[in-house]
Amino acid sequence: MKRVFGLVLVLSMVLVSFTFAASKVRIGLSLPTQREERWVRDRIKMREEAKRLGVDLRVQISDNDAAKQVAQCENLIAQGIQVLILAPHDASSASVIVEKAHKAGIPVISYDRLVLDCEVDVYLSFDNVKVGELQGEYITRLVPKGNYVVLAGSPTDNNAKLFREGAMKYIQPLVDKGQIKIVMDQWVKDWQPAEAQKLMEQALTANKNKIDAVLAPNDGTAGGCIQALAAQGLAGKVPITGQDAELAAAIRIVEGTQSMTIFKDTRLLGAKAIELAIKMAKKESIADQINGKVNNNKIDVPSVLLTPYVVDKSNIDKMLIESGYLKRKQVYKKK
Repeated sequence: MKRVFGLVLVLSMVLVSFTFAASKVRIGLSLPTQREERWVRDRIKMREEAKRLGVDLRVQISDNDAAKQVAQCENLIAQGIQVLILAPHDASSASVIVEKAHKAGIPVISYDRLVLDCEVDVYLSFDNVKVGELQGEYITRLVPKGNYVVLAGSPTDNNAKLFREGAMKYIQPLVDKGQIKIVMDQWVKDWQPAEAQKLMEQALTANKNKIDAVLAPNDGTAGGCIQALAAQGLAGKVPITGQDAELAAAIRIVEGTQSMTIFKDTRLLGAKAIELAIKMAKKESIADQINGKVNNNKIDVPSVLLTPYVVDKSNIDKMLIESGYLKRKQVYKKK
């Protein structure tokens, strides 16, 4: 009798465990890379949030390979995910992923980067035109005249186009007035710092080091440019923008070699992604979260857009350290 009772108890526990596992929300997450600090932060935050809320989060990293990302997402779809959070490497080719997910009845959150040419369900990011505007306003206020190097991010990333669009709202009028001369205007393949460094070296050589300002689209490319400037003894003498509030950039701002960065709190973005995904998995409305629409060449995508902020020497402590985003001893290199 005891054996029978024990068997029944074990079977009951297994059934409860299976039921709990089956009832768990299953979310797929596809990220483009882990080579940049900001994407590492996104993954960590979403894992933490998923664990806190009892969500089964399945993560894939495409290593900046569009074909690999498609294959990985197909695998996630086959695993029975209920929602896909997709940060595309290639904004255009990723439309195939959205179509495949929709055929399986799976909604897609376009995370931080907008997927183009498809009916993606929702876009979650920061106001990326505003990001560019903040960069353009800052650099033109600092350097209203002179030779500019204008770099944009990866041509496969729609965000890069939005950043550039925003920045040029401030730069182009001064170009038209003859106050600013753009001596280089280039995209940076895959946002690679090494590529940005090569472009900066070319610009310095072609202009005999007479560069007055650099619009760098993010902190990684800014770091590459600063290496090229340092080799000519110009680091800290040529104002340069950035974005993502990476630790390396914060250190450079304190040291004076990078002028500013844009703080996009990925803790908020990651948490919001999990929140939206859970609601969508449960077929709940997210209409109250929508605060904008962004066109992706196919539709005006319902969007949840968070606010970006300028960070420089004047407010780095308040924005990045007091908020807990970075640690003081790391930024100021104090033990």
